Amino acid sequence: MSKSELITPRTLKGFRDYLPDAMVAREWLIDTAREVYRSFGFAPIDTPALEYEEILVGKGGAESDKQLYRFTDHGGREVALRFDLTVPFARFSAQNIGQLGTPFKRYAIGPVWRGENTQRGRYREFIQCDFDTIGTESVVADIETALVITQLMERLDVGGFSVRCNNRQVLNGMLERLELVDEQVAVLRALDKLAKIGADAVTEELMTVAGASAAQAREVLTLADVNGSRAQVLDELVPLVAGSETGEAGVARLAEIVGGVTAAGVAEERLLIDVSIARGLDYYTGAVFETFLDDAPAIGSVCSGGRYDDLASLYTKQRLPGIGASLGVDRLLAALEELGRLEGRGAARPVFVPRFGGSLSDQIALAAELRDAGFAVELYPEDRKLGAQLKYADRRGLPVAVIVGEDELAAGTCQLKDLRDGSTADVARGDALVDALRALMSRGGMIVP
Repeated sequence: MSKSELITPRTLKGFRDYLPDAMVAREWLIDTAREVYRSFGFAPIDTPALEYEEILVGKGGAESDKQLYRFTDHGGREVALRFDLTVPFARFSAQNIGQLGTPFKRYAIGPVWRGENTQRGRYREFIQCDFDTIGTESVVADIETALVITQLMERLDVGGFSVRCNNRQVLNGMLERLELVDEQVAVLRALDKLAKIGADAVTEELMTVAGASAAQAREVLTLADVNGSRAQVLDELVPLVAGSETGEAGVARLAEIVGGVTAAGVAEERLLIDVSIARGLDYYTGAVFETFLDDAPAIGSVCSGGRYDDLASLYTKQRLPGIGASLGVDRLLAALEELGRLEGRGAARPVFVPRFGGSLSDQIALAAELRDAGFAVELYPEDRKLGAQLKYADRRGLPVAVIVGEDELAAGTCQLKDLRDGSTADVARGDALVDALRALMSRGGMIVP
């Protein structure tokens, strides 16, 4: 192939490559989420990226259907890439619940695809990091969902945050009272845009798309505008849904969730009752959650979810009510990077061992000794000038070099070089070297074995 025939290297809009620093932060976040999920008893599963089109179409609403990547495969089957991990989980549960039993608690981590407009922290291919409980309507599962989200945010040290909780039954109860039940989907979708487009635009959409009168639209927004402490919001909701069995059940369920998180010690500011939270996907039926960072509200919710009691009924006659949430890995990473909260997160930086005179076998042995002591170690592959090797290590952000040349080999020592400030020290091999390395790396706030 001639140079004129070279293919221009490029990525599709909405897709991106991840360089090492970005991947280290990504893996740290996912590993932390995995630890939190397991601490609550969730077990790992996975499902295929590609599903039959009928499994996915119509499950998240018209907007999700527009964003689906779908095509006809070589076998003539109509297929689509998953747009989230919840719908495939409902299909998975319908197929496997007889073997797994109920309730079943799972987590899943993997890429999903949506052909939506790209924006800060939002891409067309992104990782979801989900946890769900299926096979129970117990409020315990609702409470645990809130607790997992709050603990996850605390473990990730995101700074100030609030988990905002609502119940679709509260909204549906008001719609029953206003005789707008038939327009439920349109009303909820309009209300879900309140934070983005404001009250006037939502009022316009309620009237033009949902067919609400001006008075009905005002009442919907009055409900969404209820705020205050958890107790105050619950008190104000009671008269707004009075006479609606659905609405009253929704307020009672919210009160149970508040009682549970309070018993677990969740601070008032960490979990709020926010009646404007609706969640745009059609399959939610009860409690819904969205999580916002105090210092980056514009980036949107970084962990969202809710109860979906009817989703699995599309695939099985067995009733399999479920609830869960999804951590927005890429969106949260974008926010933490913007806030400068990713510094030092993730895997330990390797100790650098250059090829500098001496014996290759001894340098390989030194690297092995340090790995046995728990350090990550990078051995440079080529015998080049030491200065060039140290420039390479500095460019890679490696903090410390352990140099063994002919002089050090003869003396049974190593030269320990701090690549951050250039200082050096001669240290004996063995335990003294391990102790000196640990002390040097801990002073820089790095992870040490």
